[in-house]
This record gives sequence, C-alpha cells and structure tokens, in this order.
Amino acid sequence: MLARAIRATDGAGDAGIGEDRLLGGRVRLRQPRRGYRAAIDPVLLAAAVPAAPGELVADLGTGAGAAALCLLARCPGCRVTGFELQPGLAALAADNARLNGLEDRFSVVAGDIARAAQDWRGRFDRVMANPPYLPAARADMSAGDDPATVEGGAGLGDWVRAALALVRPKGTVALIHRADRLDELLAHLAAGAGGIVVLPLWPKPGLAAKRVVVCARRGVRAPLTLGPGLVLHDARGCYTGAAEQVLRAAQGLFEAQSHGGV
Repeated sequence: MLARAIRATDGAGDAGIGEDRLLGGRVRLRQPRRGYRAAIDPVLLAAAVPAAPGELVADLGTGAGAAALCLLARCPGCRVTGFELQPGLAALAADNARLNGLEDRFSVVAGDIARAAQDWRGRFDRVMANPPYLPAARADMSAGDDPATVEGGAGLGDWVRAALALVRPKGTVALIHRADRLDELLAHLAAGAGGIVVLPLWPKPGLAAKRVVVCARRGVRAPLTLGPGLVLHDARGCYTGAAEQVLRAAQGLFEAQSHGGV
C-alpha cells in the first residue's frame, strides 16, 4: 500500500464513534464503539518512551492515536508521526490530533509498515509500537479474538525490523506485547539492537505477567536488563499507586518504577 499523508476530517455526528478520556482527562480520544478499543496498553507504551524536547517519534500502528497523544501530553516538546494501515483509523487519528489541539505536532501517514520503513528510514529518535498480539495460526475468531489483535501480512519480526529501520543509530525502540511471546520478541531485537530492558506488567500481586514492555537501542552492545516492572492492580482490583501515577498522572514508566513500581 502506498503511504500517504492524512488530513483531519469532520467526524461530528458519527454514531459509530465514541469519545473516551485518557491520562486523567488530559487526552480526548475518539474511537470506534465496536471492535478493538484502546485501553491501558497504549498508555503504558507511551509512558516507556523517554522523548526529549525537539525529538521525533514514530508510532507504528498508531490506530486512533492513543499512544501518540499520551506521549505528546507527557512530553510536550516532541513531535510524533503515526503510521496506520487502515485509512479509516488513520483519518480518525488525524481527527484526534485536531481534537486535542496537537495537529502541529502529530501527523499521520496511511500505509503499511514495510513502506514506512523504506520511506522514513533512520529519521526518528524514538520508535514505539503495539504490534498485533496473536499470530494467525493461534487466533480463534469464533472464541472472540478481535481481528485487530491478529497478525495479518506482517508478523512480529516484520514489526521489529520496521521499528529498527525507522530509528536512528543508538535511538530507542519501545514495544508492548504478550509475555508468552517474549522469547520471540527478544530474538528479533537481538539482530539489530542491544541495551534491552524488559519490564513485566503484573495484573495483580502474585500473578504471572501477561504483558511486557520491552525497550532497546539500535546498534548498541549492552547486556539485557530485567526491570522491576509494574503491578497494575492491588488485591481488591484497584489500580496500585504506581499504576495510577502512570495511567492518570502522566508519569513515565521508569519514574514509576523508581518510586515503588512493584
């Protein structure tokens, strides 16, 4: 698919679109009422990106723009380019940029990740991505697996290679994915990155992590680090204090860890 820039459209009155708030109301997000809906994963992903003022960030598979908007709310001096395969979602992300007054800092390109890697190679200081979690062979649509969470023509290795192609040497890549695919994710990253940090996301104390955030730097040689991670809910099912700081107070994920992330 040819990449093309997307402009915002007037989506008012679309009955299939609802509006949610992220980061304690700092971010307004219009997204489809049915099918995949952004929840906390893109917020956690954005919180793992240490973007500095003036830096350029790529958001692969930006969807409606949740991760990009959360990053821009937390790091007001950076700029984000979102890449999205589905034209409808790309247009919605552009609408959300305008809705949040961020159209000058968040641009959206419609196209596949292979074309993005080819056309934008090495242009970004940071790259973040929330790839589809399930390989096609493991998906079961009859059991409720959402098509948006299932790999299509691009597998996990393609996403990692695209992310590494987009980022400049020594720049950082951040991904959020299923914990049971961590070995696969690390194998793909090892081909072109180092300084890998793995942050487990535990749903509750004593439960195995279902998600991990993985950060790496392109073209560096440094050992892997297993970070303390983040416990999302306490025994009552409420967000932990550290999780609240990330999800509602716009604190960075690494900051939350240093203040009792576990």
